[in-house]
Amino acid sequence: MTDDDQPNWDFKDRDIAILCELSKDPQLSSRELTSVLKSEYDIDVSHVTVSESIRRMRDEGVFREAIIPNEEYYTFALFEFKFNTEHFEDGWRDAMEYIQGSKHTLFYFLSDGEYQWKTVMMFRSSEQISKWIHDCYKKHGDVIANIRNSSVHNVLKFRTDPQIYEDLRSDQTE
Repeated sequence: MTDDDQPNWDFKDRDIAILCELSKDPQLSSRELTSVLKSEYDIDVSHVTVSESIRRMRDEGVFREAIIPNEEYYTFALFEFKFNTEHFEDGWRDAMEYIQGSKHTLFYFLSDGEYQWKTVMMFRSSEQISKWIHDCYKKHGDVIANIRNSSVHNVLKFRTDPQIYEDLRSDQTE
């Protein structure tokens, strides 16, 4: 599966329960998950079936795995990029690849509105943030008219709630 492909998956109650439990504790083994599925969801399957289901969902792209450092180690920042349309056509791809390929980029997405590229980035210090912005303007200032950045302080929630997967069950019945 490539990053551009959408997953094609018919969710079983077992799959939804597995996703919920892995959201609570990503380190659960398939044997531990088998026990939880039996006690919490009354789903009786082998650990081999659980392991195979996880592998197939991962391979199909139902969920992604990433190592995200504890927020105490980094300053997270939201960057929004406004463009100079005069030079956009000639340089947009290089600028996009520069941002996407940066070691500081955690999450990169397109949005609507005046600032159309946005990133969540991680830095060890405010000096690193300033240097990154400076270097970005030096390399791609003809394409980027303005970078708006906001530091993220006091992260109060940094996880996926298992309940979000219950929406998958309701999508099946619609």
